[in-house]
Amino acid sequence: MMWIFLLSDTFVFGCFLLSYMTVRMSTRVPWPNPSEVFALEIFGTHMPLILIAIMTFVLITSSGTMAMAVNCGYRRDRGRTAILLVVTALLGATFVGMQAFEWTKLIHEGVRPWGNPWGAEQFGSAFFMITGFHGTHVTIGVIFLLIVARKVWRGDYDDGRPGFFTSRGGRYEIVEITGLYWHFVDLVWVFIFALFYLW
Repeated sequence: MMWIFLLSDTFVFGCFLLSYMTVRMSTRVPWPNPSEVFALEIFGTHMPLILIAIMTFVLITSSGTMAMAVNCGYRRDRGRTAILLVVTALLGATFVGMQAFEWTKLIHEGVRPWGNPWGAEQFGSAFFMITGFHGTHVTIGVIFLLIVARKVWRGDYDDGRPGFFTSRGGRYEIVEITGLYWHFVDLVWVFIFALFYLW
């Protein structure tokens, strides 16, 4: 079922990104320069895309910890699996926190879904829709990771305790299923990063 969900979600994100590319190429008003819009002033130094680079590093790192959690799940290493799931959730929460900071900064600077001070009006609606939809996916993933980590820690998957997201006794399939979702979210961010922030 997760593969079917991810396929349907691929179509949704694909439609959003294709719409963004269409709007970006068809508008006659100059599109805002991402290097300027997403720059930060740190100790008086103008640093373009520094926050976005850190966000990307955090999310890609979380993919590594998720892969290690799946590996530990296969080996039925309950403690390490739970710890790695929590670390992955913390990295995801860090990403969402940085995204909230980015949104706050842009809103403070006058970016709205119906316009912005730097050029094409469609920039605001495209930015908030695409990054907001992705951020919602990451937030849901963080909640799901914490639920699964708690169940792993309690030993629900070792003894097959009944409940939500519990598989047959001795099976850690849910960790792999959670990993599929998390890797998908990370992969989508790579496309958003390339098309929205670098183009």
